[in-house]
Amino acid sequence: MESKRELILIAISGVDRPGLTASITEILSQYDVTILDIGQADIHSQLSLGILFMSHEEDSGNIMKELLFKATSLGIQIRFTPVSEEEYSHWVNMQGKNRYILTLLGRKLSANHIAAVTRIIANQGLNIDSIKCLTGRMPLDEKKAGVRSCIEFSVRGNPLNREEMQSHLMHLSSEMGVDFSYQLDNMYRRMRRLICFDMDSTLIQTECIDELAQRAGVGDKVKAITDRAMRGEIDFKESFAERVSLLKGLDENVMQDIAEHLPITEGVDRLMFVLKHYGYKIAILSGGFTYFGNYLKQKYNIDYMYANELEIVNGKLTGRYIGEIVDGHRKAELLKLIAQVENVDIAQTIAVGDGANDLPMLSAAGLGIAFHAKPKVVANARQSINSIGLDGVLYFLGFKDSYLDEKGKL
Repeated sequence: MESKRELILIAISGVDRPGLTASITEILSQYDVTILDIGQADIHSQLSLGILFMSHEEDSGNIMKELLFKATSLGIQIRFTPVSEEEYSHWVNMQGKNRYILTLLGRKLSANHIAAVTRIIANQGLNIDSIKCLTGRMPLDEKKAGVRSCIEFSVRGNPLNREEMQSHLMHLSSEMGVDFSYQLDNMYRRMRRLICFDMDSTLIQTECIDELAQRAGVGDKVKAITDRAMRGEIDFKESFAERVSLLKGLDENVMQDIAEHLPITEGVDRLMFVLKHYGYKIAILSGGFTYFGNYLKQKYNIDYMYANELEIVNGKLTGRYIGEIVDGHRKAELLKLIAQVENVDIAQTIAVGDGANDLPMLSAAGLGIAFHAKPKVVANARQSINSIGLDGVLYFLGFKDSYLDEKGKL
């Protein structure tokens, strides 16, 4: 007669120490036990270990007795829960459901932030499988430079209303000053290979055309046109030609001085080092100018750079440009073209930008991130970063501070 099988879930908690998991599993190994699931987490040396196993009915009593003795000698707590085959079958069927990664990011995170986002997860009928902190432990001195906190939730299921969930997350982002990313957890998310950046107000904290305009004495006129274009109120090509014409007569040497004093955005140095170190291809796709793009390309060893070229005759700007304007449509085309050249699936691409002319490439990329963006861009982007520097992109890609060497850490 075939012996009856039993499914038992054991939950172990207590102070962690080397060899604890080995001690528990060695007891199980003495019997004809099948491990159906196992998971472990360690928070500040406090262990939480769960093991779901299947054993023969006649062995279960001895297994539990030995585990209780071992738990007492180790000074840990152990709890046993029987699991029916129906419950286990339901759990197995759940594996067919989608898994998503929801990333919560900010200078610091409070219980209020976590309560708000987990309530949204619950209201959408999703279940949290695991939670992990991607950043290092928070210093008690909140004024310390570079402080930030990132928590990643792995959730299973399909949201009841995807657009409603996105709307709630964006509302929380604005109201609480934190950032969110909500991505399908698949192989493409784990294998991003190409990242494309806007330049002005993304990699650098200025609009180069505004800097040039200030030197040409037409700063207010050009800035007003730039602001309207970035908000999507006027056509980019039309505004670009109008602004460039106002630069006529400006000396070429001014461009070198501006390039040497570009205000690099917080986090760019760290982000570029990590991306290059881990083999990402990097592109600048800018509605700005090639002169400044080439300066950044050389500084950070960037692989591709496309921007607009100003016409210069006898050391002076003519007020005209050369070639095709790199507008929003062109940025999306270039992203797709570079992906083809690099043999990268479009789902493995990332785009980061701040203006309305970045929306086409943010939509085309596998992961589009609005960075300190205009309201129209934030409203139309799936992911946005507004609370910290550009290296926040690393957390949306799943990087963990502890994975990085010293140069890549904060």
